[in-house]
This record gives sequence, structure tokens and C-alpha cells, in this order.
Amino acid sequence: MTISKKARTAARLGAVQALYQFEMEATPLATLLDEFHRHRLGAVIDDEQYLKAEIAFFDDVVKGAIARREDIDDLLGNKLAEGWSLKRLDKTMLQILRAGTYELMARADVPAAAAISEYVDVAHAFFQPREAKFVNGVLDAVAKAVR
Repeated sequence: MTISKKARTAARLGAVQALYQFEMEATPLATLLDEFHRHRLGAVIDDEQYLKAEIAFFDDVVKGAIARREDIDDLLGNKLAEGWSLKRLDKTMLQILRAGTYELMARADVPAAAAISEYVDVAHAFFQPREAKFVNGVLDAVAKAVR
């Protein structure tokens, strides 16, 4: 894994965490970004060194997912199985799907397969393999719709 791939991976994980905080605490966007820039991305937390993230990429995913949330949620809602809604999803899962969907919609510079794979890896950090497969299936459907 190259340094830039590691930095993108860290940016994606950080973006999901920032989107979760935004969802749960309604932290103002400027405050949220500043907190992550200064205290989370690349920091040592509980004796664990967090990877340095590509800040511009992190900022784009967080800002973009928040700005386009309504469009993202409409698209995601249409890709869930019948009887499922976004409200039924775990809050962390929802942020993984929002970040991944934003990237698939807005970041044509990132190959769809790479974005999907990265968010499946993020899902593995929080969930069991079954949920990671769910992320793969939903983001694959999103990619087919937007690319």
C-alpha cells in the first residue's frame, strides 16, 4: 500500500467518523473539520497512532456528503431491499453508505471498484462480514446507477 493509498484510506475512515459525529451531535461543520484536522487525523489517541489522512480528500467527502445528503439518501433509499428504509440502518452503517455514495457520485477520479472496496474495508472495522457484504451490494448498485 502506497503512502497516498494509506492517506486516502485514513481519510475515508475519518470521514465516516466525522459524518457520524455530525449526525449524532449536530456539530457545526467548521468546528467538526477543525476538530478532526487538529485532534484526530494522524493523532495519537489512547496510545494508538492514527494514520495521516489526505486532508483535502477528507474535507471533500465530509462536506460533499453533508451538502448532497438529500440526493444521497434518495439514491440509497432506492437501492435498499423492499421493506428497508434508511431509518432502519445502524447509524455507522448509514454514514459508510453516505460517504461511499458521495464518492461514487462526485469523485469520477476514483475508480468505482476502488471506492467500493475501500468502504467495504471501513465496514469491516465496525461490523461483521455479513454487514460488509451489505455495503458492497448497496454501493455496487449505486455505482451502476451513477457511473
